[in-house]
Amino acid sequence: MHGTGFGADGETFGEMVFNTGMTGYQETLTDPSYCRQIVAMTAPHIGNTGVNDEDPESGQVWVSGYVVREPARIASSWRARRELDDYLRAENVPGIAVRGTRLLTRRVREQGAMRAAISTVESDPRALLERVLASPEMTGADLARVVSTPEPYTVRPAGPARYRVVAVDLGIKTSTPRNLAARGCEVLVVPATVSAQEIAAASPDGVFFSNGPGDPAAASYAVEAMRGVIEAGLPVFGICLGSQILAQALGLSTYKLRYGHRGVNQPVMDLATGRVYITSHNHGFAAALPGEAPPGPAGQAGPAGSGAAVWSHVPAQAQRPFDTPYGPAVVSHVNLNDGVVEGLRLLERPVFSVQYHPEAAPGPHDAADHFDQFCALLERAR
Repeated sequence: MHGTGFGADGETFGEMVFNTGMTGYQETLTDPSYCRQIVAMTAPHIGNTGVNDEDPESGQVWVSGYVVREPARIASSWRARRELDDYLRAENVPGIAVRGTRLLTRRVREQGAMRAAISTVESDPRALLERVLASPEMTGADLARVVSTPEPYTVRPAGPARYRVVAVDLGIKTSTPRNLAARGCEVLVVPATVSAQEIAAASPDGVFFSNGPGDPAAASYAVEAMRGVIEAGLPVFGICLGSQILAQALGLSTYKLRYGHRGVNQPVMDLATGRVYITSHNHGFAAALPGEAPPGPAGQAGPAGSGAAVWSHVPAQAQRPFDTPYGPAVVSHVNLNDGVVEGLRLLERPVFSVQYHPEAAPGPHDAADHFDQFCALLERAR
């Protein structure tokens, strides 16, 4: 597919995925969960509001490449400090503008996320294809330690700290410790490879496992840490990759989705209450249902005509408790588009997770109360 280059000149490789958000491109670019991925935006115009200094989710752009239908010619926002094109150029990230982003998105949905490249230096598609096929796949990729903080740091609340939380950085977004701090938590953010013993040495009231990139099956160090803090009886909250790490700690399998969930306005049902959350997602792996072998990538369905039609096909094992080394657990949330597991909860320990983003940057704020639920667990555990 040919197009017009913008951003940095050069060549980049990564997994081709798409994001359905109509806004929030700056948060998408700086989300560590997009490490080693080329992201195509389904919204037609990207860059209209430029780039500011307040919205980044990390200190750098993590996407490998950026695909849009039409980059904005000029930024129009009082908050803008630079143009998107200049930003990508400064971050050495190649972009490409193509007319066929709709066709590209359909191909990824039908064929699955696949390896790809953007190049302004190679004119022979066959030669570029050979190098794409030689590039690493996402399955088996251990990327959490690549994006994680090398040293611990602390995010403090504006007032007195009510709770002390250790946040395991598997690719954490800036919004997450901010949300915890806004609720009175002093958050010690630690590297992905931290051990349960090191976490316990910090004397936390609870532990948070963040979002992040890569294959959860490759992050065995995080699974061991998760098991250790559960055994210690600490309250635990995990999101996205952190939810998949919890799944593995509980004995469930994880698998790669065909094209993943990336973007906003994903409907997720809380099975305990029947409430439907409109959520923000960014993940390419998921937990298998209890008692089931992981499905192949073709097992992810596309959005059906209605949530009710999909919900009627969710297996019964998504609605009843299953045994784990730490007592009974339940699937707490499911995606109404395709029935994918979206949350887990232990019934006899203060441990839960969701596979979406309650910090919602960018996206809807329906799920922000999960931070409140975590703080309630911290209070009860005292």
